[in-house]
Amino acid sequence: MKVVEPIRDKYMIERMKRVLKQQSERNWFLFVMGINTGLRISDLLKLRVRDVRHKTHIELKEEKTKKLKRFLINFELRKTIEEYTACMEDGEYLFPSKKTDGSLKRIQAYKILKNAAESVGLENIGSHTCRKTFGYWHYQMYQDIALLQNILNHSHPSITLKYIGINQEMMDKSLESFSL
Repeated sequence: MKVVEPIRDKYMIERMKRVLKQQSERNWFLFVMGINTGLRISDLLKLRVRDVRHKTHIELKEEKTKKLKRFLINFELRKTIEEYTACMEDGEYLFPSKKTDGSLKRIQAYKILKNAAESVGLENIGSHTCRKTFGYWHYQMYQDIALLQNILNHSHPSITLKYIGINQEMMDKSLESFSL
């Protein structure tokens, strides 16, 4: 079984954005929201315009944990949300299905991300890739595993390190030039 990985290369993140933008604004925005919030795909897909438009925070009950979560929307993402939702009604899903009145389904979101990843040469991509990418880059920027653990609602720092692939990366780097 392949482990879903974060995208560790900013150039590849930009390539993913370009490919998704060519497909549709919705697909691009799904990726952008995912990598900038770290929310699970199940929580992203149930969001409606009213949940994010003119807001500084996303407030929701997590699907998986049933815990309440309040998450700051960064300034850049707020601008992107305003542009993306400009012609949308408050009650509309942020990520509407093209086939039904509902939201995009998890399997469709997975296929969208997987196909874009394949077209740019990325492997080990799945529906958790956006969340893991958020976690990886947040950790790279702040080096605060306790804070990230709290943001991702994990029960232990070791779970967070493993989740974002840092444990393996740190082990590999330490062994790269180790020789007796």
